[in-house]
Amino acid sequence: MTKPKYFLYARKSTEDDDKQIMSIEAQLFELREFARKENLQILEEFTESKSAKKPGREKFGVMMSRIESMDGVGILAWHPDRLARNSIDGGRVIYAVDTTKIVSLRFPTFWFEPTPQGLFMLQVAFGQSKYYSDNLKQNVDRGIRQKLRRGEWLTKAPFGYVNNVKTKRIEPDKVRSRLVVSAFKEFATGKHCFGTISQFLAEHGVTTRNGTPLSKSAISIMLSSRAYLGFVKYKNEYYDGTFEPIISPDLFEAVQKRLKTRAHPRKSKKSHDFPFTGLFRCGECGGMITAQWTKGHGGLYRYYRCTKKNGKCEQGYLREEKLVSQLKERLQKITLPDDMIEYMMRMTDSWEKEEYLSSGSAVEQVRTRERETQEKLDNLVTLYLDGDIPKTNYLAKKNELLLQKVSLAHKLDSARQERKNWVEPLRGWILDMKKATQLVSSDDFFEIRDYFKKIGTNPLLRDKSVSVSFGPPTEFARARNTKTDFAHPLLSLARQRAREFSEEVPNCAGARNLTPLGHTSGIFPQNPCFSWLFLKKHNWTTTNFLQPPCTKNPNLI
Repeated sequence: MTKPKYFLYARKSTEDDDKQIMSIEAQLFELREFARKENLQILEEFTESKSAKKPGREKFGVMMSRIESMDGVGILAWHPDRLARNSIDGGRVIYAVDTTKIVSLRFPTFWFEPTPQGLFMLQVAFGQSKYYSDNLKQNVDRGIRQKLRRGEWLTKAPFGYVNNVKTKRIEPDKVRSRLVVSAFKEFATGKHCFGTISQFLAEHGVTTRNGTPLSKSAISIMLSSRAYLGFVKYKNEYYDGTFEPIISPDLFEAVQKRLKTRAHPRKSKKSHDFPFTGLFRCGECGGMITAQWTKGHGGLYRYYRCTKKNGKCEQGYLREEKLVSQLKERLQKITLPDDMIEYMMRMTDSWEKEEYLSSGSAVEQVRTRERETQEKLDNLVTLYLDGDIPKTNYLAKKNELLLQKVSLAHKLDSARQERKNWVEPLRGWILDMKKATQLVSSDDFFEIRDYFKKIGTNPLLRDKSVSVSFGPPTEFARARNTKTDFAHPLLSLARQRAREFSEEVPNCAGARNLTPLGHTSGIFPQNPCFSWLFLKKHNWTTTNFLQPPCTKNPNLI
């Protein structure tokens, strides 16, 4: 009988070389040596780096097609599991043996003869290989599920985090986590696009392996990643992680709104760089104020006017320089002396320390809501496992509850730091008053616009005059310019009476959860009753702009 000729086949999976039992080079060396010792003639060699758990290997398919077009050939491989780890490829080899397309299978580590006993042993070998793959997959899936239950990150840490080799967990990188926060904050302002964020990161050493800035798609993925909220994503499902979040829920939501705006941008004409469009409405007809370039006296000038889209309107044009002049006059009226700013900052720090002693109830309320949310999550999982709700509803509700947990965790963290809702807005308002002094001499019209958007309400333009309303604290700062004895005597009195008032003034319902004045300006101070009574006690109120918020305790008014 003529000795058959052999196709040599060597394979390794796509994993790293250091995780392989034998590399392709090692298999080729052993198989060639085996062929030399056994005097086997090699027709052709086939090598590939691909897993055999699923059918579809290209080189294996080419080899089998060659075999099926011939008669009486053999295959030389290191072990049967190099040929197949799935039933389709294994069955294809066995059928080729049954039809005598393959008359010999040689393995240095496995015996085979084309007999019923040999075919049975080959089927057992293929079955063992498939069992190994299936069992390995189950073990891997079980380990992944366990890690997800523990809230652990599954792969390499995302940008901004670092893998801790000792704890096997991820933690914020001291430097890169700050870059992530800065990137989120800058993008949330609406002044940046993916390109400028990429350039910002590149300037701080964050680039690709080739040294080029990150792509726009990479920036988009980073800005939409919930990993920075403390979530782990696996198979399109989010799990609550136990690692420290980098981004607050409020900042993350602000960025997502900006991303949605970019996904559906408004179609607009070419920008003409008018800083005050979109800020004012017409005081006569309520229409928006627009702007245009006009030639005159040898130059181009910017004028603002009513769009007149609400019907007939008699309002005329106002030159930008005069508009800015009026805005700066209003800025001048709300500026505060430096010593007043310093005093108010000290006062705020003092009030904040007092709040440290009374924050226990707020913390307990948040903890109760956290426990309730966790119970809802547990009940939801039970309903899903029992088959009472479909997977789509389960994932949607789970996502909603996880976001609630993150929000509550953020609130709990704020409560633990003993910072009530009024502290930072109040401190921010004081700094805004300080910034007004700087803007009086500034030529950055966009910054002036943003400032009035922040602290002003109902900005109108009528008869070439600007009208802007302020909340009580800012309006108080504006009105006190008529008082020449405002600063030092009253500050001294306020310093003496501050603690007395904090004990006398009652808390109004909802006083701890006030809506900030204007857009983001703070309240003055933590209680609306306190705010009005504090000013009234020192004769700082004027009846035309500041009224008592309630009459809960009329004896104090």
